[in-house]
Amino acid sequence: MFHGETRRPTLDRVQKQEMVASLHETFEAATSVVVTQFRGLTAAEATNLRRQMHAAGAKFRVTKNSLARRALEGTQYENLSNLFAGPVAVAFSADPVAAAKASVNFAKENDHLIILGGGLGEKRLDEAEIRSLASLSSLDELRASFVALIQRPAANVVSVLSAPPGQLARVFGVYGRGSEDN
Repeated sequence: MFHGETRRPTLDRVQKQEMVASLHETFEAATSVVVTQFRGLTAAEATNLRRQMHAAGAKFRVTKNSLARRALEGTQYENLSNLFAGPVAVAFSADPVAAAKASVNFAKENDHLIILGGGLGEKRLDEAEIRSLASLSSLDELRASFVALIQRPAANVVSVLSAPPGQLARVFGVYGRGSEDN
């Protein structure tokens, strides 16, 4: 429970089943999961964390441990069930890096969020491995780098072709002499 929040009412059996089903779907769809502990996190800090997660392409969800352990059954993250003890929340994303990056970045600024571990597919990750994963480029960053790399040669060709004819003649002359030397 976040500092300043009131306790939630207890859930009935149907609500619990719905929550387990929803969490199970979340675990099934996630490429990566980060399990965190959030002792002392204020409601404002939690809201800020959720915003940062959303901006990174991840989500953050506080869970009831017993329900989360049931939801993990039959998923690739079943091996994380022992991390669900105490005040625990889960960050998850379809991007393999987004949840880890957002969690680690927030934890750097706020010592109330502690990274316990997580998973990348069926691979269980400890806290150090989550931090290493967070240092990698996200899929969006890699796509942007790839597009820039592809566009660079095209931009160079355009700049050469738009040069005055005298400069083009010098460039072709240099390339012509270079091939005669070989």
